[in-house]
Amino acid sequence: MAFARLAKKLTVENLWIYILKMLTEKPMYAYEIKKALRHRFGFSPATITVYFVLYRMAQEGLVKRGDRVEVSGRPERRYYEITPKGLEAFHRGKAFIENILRKLS
Repeated sequence: MAFARLAKKLTVENLWIYILKMLTEKPMYAYEIKKALRHRFGFSPATITVYFVLYRMAQEGLVKRGDRVEVSGRPERRYYEITPKGLEAFHRGKAFIENILRKLS
């Protein structure tokens, strides 16, 4: 039970840091982010959770929402990009986690 709470706190409840990590590599659309979370990090939050977190991150200036783009006849997609403020938040968050890991080791 304690481990399950820890896993939830370090994954779904801190989704922003995982999203920022992926956006340091390339702009992505929301559903692509959801699929990548499962593939790269081994957890799969609800689709609405990903959209909600992206919306909040855009409000905070951590990500920038692009215009809707049609790709190869597929439905329009809105790509998200990391901002300088988002990059700073990612590096601060990562350093914080690394510091805690050092203290636990």
